Amino acid sequence: MPAPHDPAHCPGCATPDLAFAAHDHAHCAADALQRAEAITAANGARLTPVRRRVLEILLEDHRALGAYDVLARLAADGYGNQPPIAYRALEFLVEQGLAHRIQRLNAFTACAHPGEAHAPAFLICRVCQSVAEATATSARSALDAEAAQLGFTIERSTIEALGLCPACQDQP
Repeated sequence: MPAPHDPAHCPGCATPDLAFAAHDHAHCAADALQRAEAITAANGARLTPVRRRVLEILLEDHRALGAYDVLARLAADGYGNQPPIAYRALEFLVEQGLAHRIQRLNAFTACAHPGEAHAPAFLICRVCQSVAEATATSARSALDAEAAQLGFTIERSTIEALGLCPACQDQP
C-alpha cells in the first residue's frame, strides 16, 4: 500500500490556484494513480485497465472532459468506441471518489483529494474551461446549518462557480 498522500510534498495538489497556472503536475498525476489503486483495493474494487486509462486521461489536464471526449481518447488507444465503455468507467471513478461530475459542463474531472472526505467547490473558467477544485468546507457547514433549520439533511452537494481564471483575466 502506498504511503499516505502528503500535500506538503506535493504543492500542486494542495494549491488549487496552480490549476490555473502553467506547471508540471506529472508527480501529482502519478501520486493520484497510486492512491487510486490503494483506494479501490481497500474498497474491494479493481482499477481495470480501462478505468485506469480513463483516470489517466482525466489527470492529464485541469479541464473537465465530456464522456464522448474520453471515449474518443479510449478509441484512439484501442479500447473500443462504444459509449458504455466510457460511461461505466467514469461512473466507477465517481463512485470510488476518484473523479467528480461537473454538472454545468456535463463533464468529469479527476478528484484533487481522492480518498479524503471533503466538500468540493469547482471554479470553472468560462473562457478556457479550466477547472480547479477548491475546498468548500465552510460553505458546506453553512449550508448544512441552514438545511438543519428546515429539518433537511444534505447527503451530497457540489458547488460550481463560473468566472475567469487569472490567464483569461489578463487577456484583452
